[in-house]
Amino acid sequence: MDPCIGKFLTYLQVERNASDHTLRSYGHDLQGLADSAAHAFKEKQVPWAKVDLLILRQWAAGLRSSGKAKSSVARQTAAARSFFKFLTREGIVSSNPAAGLISPKRDKKLPVFLGVADVAKLLEAPDSSDPAGARDRAILELLYSTGMRVGELVGLRIQDVDLIGGVAKVAGKGKKERMVPIGNPALKALHRYIEPRPKPSPSSPIFLNPAGRRLTDRSVRRILSKYLLKAALQEKVSPHTLRHSFATHLLDRGADLRSVQELLGHASLSTTQVYTHVTTERLKSVYDKTHPRA
Repeated sequence: MDPCIGKFLTYLQVERNASDHTLRSYGHDLQGLADSAAHAFKEKQVPWAKVDLLILRQWAAGLRSSGKAKSSVARQTAAARSFFKFLTREGIVSSNPAAGLISPKRDKKLPVFLGVADVAKLLEAPDSSDPAGARDRAILELLYSTGMRVGELVGLRIQDVDLIGGVAKVAGKGKKERMVPIGNPALKALHRYIEPRPKPSPSSPIFLNPAGRRLTDRSVRRILSKYLLKAALQEKVSPHTLRHSFATHLLDRGADLRSVQELLGHASLSTTQVYTHVTTERLKSVYDKTHPRA
C-alpha cells in the first residue's frame, strides 16, 4: 500500500474511530487512485505533490466509463477529497486539488423494506428449541426491534444489554454511543438464548459462533438468507432491510421523525427523511387502489 494512504488510514482509525468496513473501503478506493496516478506519471510511487485536478478528473472519468454505479463513483471521489484534505493538513501537498472534484449526483432510491406480515414470518422461521435456532431468533428479533446496524449487533457485549430494563447501549458510527429500547419479543428471545449459557464475562460478545467466538457480519447475513429461504420471502433482503423496515413501520404508526432519527443513530435529520418518502409512496399506492376518483 502507498505509505501516504497508510498514514491516512491510521489517522481515520485512531483519530476518527472509523470502522473496519470504512477502512477497507477507503483503502481499496484510494489504492485505485494511486495506481491510476502512478500510471499517469509512469512512476512506481505516486508523487502526490504533483497530482493536480486534471489527473483526478481523468481518474474519475475512468471510474464512470468502467460502468460503476453513481453511488460508487460518488463514494470514491469523496474518499479522494478527504485524503487530499489530510495530505494538505500534513504538509505533504501545498494545496488540495480534490477540492474542485465534483461527485456525480446519486440516483435517489427508496429503501427496500418488508411488510409487517413478512417480518413476522421471518422472525418465526427459526426453531427456538434448538440452541442455534434460539440464537438466530434473538438476532432477527433484535435487528427488527431496535433498528441497529448489523455491525452494531455483532459488537454487542453482555454488559451492553439490560435485560431487565429492556435497553441496549449501541456503539454506532464513529464509536458514538446511543441507548435503544428493546421490545418484549426480542427480550424474551434474548433470555431464551443467553440463559442456558455458562455465566459469561460481562465483556464477552453476546452472539457467538459454534467455536465460541464473536459472530461476524457475514455470518449474520448467511443466517438471514437461510431463514428468508425457509419463510419463502424475497431473496434481495439484507440485515439493513430490517433496519429500513423498523423505521418505516414506526413512521407508518405515527412516530415523529426526530425520535426515529435518535433511534437509528443518524447524525443528520435529512438522512432519516428518506423514510418519509417511503411512507408517502405507500399512502399514494393505497389512495390509487381504493379511492373511487383517484
